[in-house]
Amino acid sequence: MTMDAQKKPTILVVDDNPNNLVLISNLLKQEYRVKVANNGEAALRIAGAVEQPDLVLLDIMMPEMDGYEVCRRLKAEPRLRDIPVIFLTARTAIDDEERGLELGAVDYITKPISPPVMLARLRTHLKLKASADFLRNKSAFLEEEVRRRMHEVLAVQDVTIEMMASLAET
Repeated sequence: MTMDAQKKPTILVVDDNPNNLVLISNLLKQEYRVKVANNGEAALRIAGAVEQPDLVLLDIMMPEMDGYEVCRRLKAEPRLRDIPVIFLTARTAIDDEERGLELGAVDYITKPISPPVMLARLRTHLKLKASADFLRNKSAFLEEEVRRRMHEVLAVQDVTIEMMASLAET
C-alpha cells in the first residue's frame, strides 16, 4: 500500500444493492479508501477488524439485519462506538430519520443523493472524528503524564521524609 493510500480515510459502504455499492464506491474512491459490505453481518465483521473504518455509510433496508440493527450493534461495542455512522437510504419519513439519529447516527442522507452535498457531509464528519480522536488521544496522554508526575512527587516526598527523620535522629 502506498503512503498516499494510507493517509486516505477509510469509508465502509454497506448496502445490499450491488449497483449502489458500485455507484458510491466510484464516487468516493478518489478521496477515500473504500470498503464495501452487502449485508449487516459483513459490515460488523469489517468494522471490527484491526483496521477500522473512519466512517460508515449505511443503508437501512437490508435483508436479515437492517441498518438500524447494524448501527445499534456498532454503538454498543466500546471499540466501535466512536465510528461515525451516516444512514444513506431511500427512506424519507421523519420517523425513520429520527430513529436513526436516536440510535447514534451522525447524519441521514436520502437517496437519490447529491454527490457534492454527500461529499461535503462526509468531509465534515471526518473532520469532526479526527478532532474527537485527537482530543481523546491528548486526554489519555495527559492522564498518563499526571500519573507519572504524581509518582515522582510521591518518591520525592518519601525521600524528604526519610531525610528529615535522619536529620531528627542526628
